Order: sequence, then C-alpha cells, then structure tokens
Amino acid sequence: MKPTVWQRVVTPFIESYARYQHADVLHAIRLGVAIVLALLINQLSGFPHGEWTTITVFIILGLLQYQGAIYTKAKERVIGTLLGLVAAFGILLFSQVTGSWLWVEYLLIGLISGVVGYFAVRQLGYTGLLTGITMLMIVSNLSQINVVEEGVYRGLNILIGTGVAVLATLLLPLKSTLMWRFLLASNLDACGVLYAGVGNHIESTDVDIDDTVQRLSAATFPNEGVPVDKKLVAELQQINKRLLAVRPHIAATASESGIKKETLETIQRTHRNIIGTIDLLLSAAPRLALASIEIDDDNHILLMHYQHELTQAMQHIAAVLRSPSDEVFRPITRIAVSEYPSVQHLAFEWQGYFWLTQTLQVQLQQLSDLLQTTKPQWYAASGLEYQRREQLRIKEQGGETDLHL
Repeated sequence: MKPTVWQRVVTPFIESYARYQHADVLHAIRLGVAIVLALLINQLSGFPHGEWTTITVFIILGLLQYQGAIYTKAKERVIGTLLGLVAAFGILLFSQVTGSWLWVEYLLIGLISGVVGYFAVRQLGYTGLLTGITMLMIVSNLSQINVVEEGVYRGLNILIGTGVAVLATLLLPLKSTLMWRFLLASNLDACGVLYAGVGNHIESTDVDIDDTVQRLSAATFPNEGVPVDKKLVAELQQINKRLLAVRPHIAATASESGIKKETLETIQRTHRNIIGTIDLLLSAAPRLALASIEIDDDNHILLMHYQHELTQAMQHIAAVLRSPSDEVFRPITRIAVSEYPSVQHLAFEWQGYFWLTQTLQVQLQQLSDLLQTTKPQWYAASGLEYQRREQLRIKEQGGETDLHL
C-alpha cells in the first residue's frame, strides 16, 4: 500500500532506517530547534553572557550528526570548561594572596597555558583546548571587579548549552551504530548485484562477447576509447561513496557500542578489500574473454555454485545487518577449490578467475566472522526501541523487513 503524505512526513522522525535516509534534513531541523530552545532559556533565566549557551549548542551540534560523536564532544566540553574554571579561580586566588605581583601572575598564566597546550596535542585534544580557552576568558580581565561572577556565568551558560544539545540528540537520535550498519549493508547488497551480473555474463551462451568486454571494461578502465557504461559507473561511484561515508562513523560507533576502534578499522579494511575484489572480477571476466574460453562441465557447475553461494552470502550478511532480530551470520560457503584438483588443469585465465573468487570467499568469511564476534555490542548499541519497533512492524505486516535502498 502506498504511504500517505502524513506517513512520509512522520516516518523519518520515528523510524531509524528512515532517519538514516534523511539524516541531513533531520540534523538541520534538530539544530534549529535546539538553538531556539537555548534562546528561550536565555530569555527566561536572564543570565549574563547568554550568548555562550547558543554558541555551545552550535559548536556541539553544528558539524556533528550522530550520538556517539555528540556525546564525546559534549563530555569534552563540560570537562574542559570545569578544568578551565578551576585553573582560572586558582590563578585569581593566587593573585589575591600575593597582592600586586602582576609579573608573577602572567608567568603563572603562561606556564599553565603551556602545560595545557602540551597535553592538548598529546591526548586531551578538545578538552585541553577548552580548558585553556575557559581559563583565559576569565583571567584575561584580572582588573575587573566582578571577574569571578563573570566566569561563573560563562561556565554556567556553557553547561546549559551542552545540556540542550544532548537533550536535542536524545529526542531525535541519529545513532552512528545504525548508520554504520545500514551503509555496510547497502554496499554488500550492491556488490552482490554486481557480482551476480559478472556471473550472468560468463554463464550466458548467447551474449555478445565483444559488447560485454566493452561494457564492463569501460566501467573500470574508462580511458581506453570505448563507450562508457554510465549506469555501471554510477553504481561503482555509489559503492565508493558509501564506503567513504562509513569512515566518519567509526569513532562514534566505537563510543556507542564499546567495540575497539581497531576492530572497526579491520572491518572497514575488509569492506574495502571486498569492493576491490569485486572490481577486479568485474574487469577480469570480460578482459579475459572467459565466456569464449573452454571449460569442462564439472568446473562450470563448480563456478556457478560459487557464484550463487557468494552472491547469497553478501545478501545474507546485508540482511542480518539490517535486521532488528538477533540473527546469526552463517558460514559463507562450504565449497573449497582445493577439493577440485581439475581446476589446476584449466586455462590460465580460468585459474586466475577462480583465484579471485577464492579471495572474495576468504574476505567475506573474514567479514562475517568479525561481525559475528562484535554483534552483541553493535546490536545492543543500536537501541532496544529500534529493535522492538521493527520486530513489531514486521510481525504486523507479515514477511521480511523491507529495509533497503
């Protein structure tokens, strides 16, 4: 049944996958609402330096969309602000105790700034930067009578702004863990389609070999004077675009799920290797003119089984990644080329193609194993609300989830 206009408007606000598809628009709406809320709080509280509330909201939410990254930024801003206030008040207390030794105060400020800068570039990062900024906002005007009060209000407004930013994130969450899952799933689906297409070209007996060579070669080697298949090039560009889009989610997903960043980097590297192998197979099949090179029936059946099982494996991994149920990643395939010595007697071109296929099999198994090992963490980090809502929706509609691009 075709969704109504109301359903189209409301769905991105209540469904996680729809939020994934409209993340940029929802981020803009969330930021605008958070800024308005911060302004209203400023008006009601009447605190001096209320501009720091809205500035803080914009700093935390402006360039960050996803919960893990936002929470990290908010935590760093709170800690940096509090440390800066402590450092500033310590300097002010020292100034009151020692009297008018202005040069000593300046020396102390310079020394603390140097220490903060040292740790900022080594491990504190944004926290260290905020510590120094907050401290200098206060101690740069030591001659002011109400400098302590000014500093307290600045710090209070920063903390209020941080709270508003976190509240906006909770009300309309964009979880990096879900985005990471959906992007990876979409790429595996797309790679499965491309890989199945390569198999179809090899299996087809009535295909025009020259046309096939030109079509697939032009997509992967577009500068060789043959017509470019724009559709195939666009598919590859979308795959690479999603691969790059996963990168910003790695740190935030690690924060949300507790998975080691090194493990997520390994998954990303395996993801990239799978795309590379698909690309090689895409170019190798037509360039080697495999459809015109003889292959015996047994090995042809082996090849078709391989094609079918690896395509199904990519679709299965993608389905589990999208699924709200706690499913298990099954083994990629039980086929092993080593059990078929007749492959060694095939033409060189076919042996190369089988080697690439084996490489893809190993890479998919590595990805499946990594995802299965980390699944309890990224599944829990996806949010119980999302899991329950999707399971209920599937039960009501009957059948599988329809989460796909």
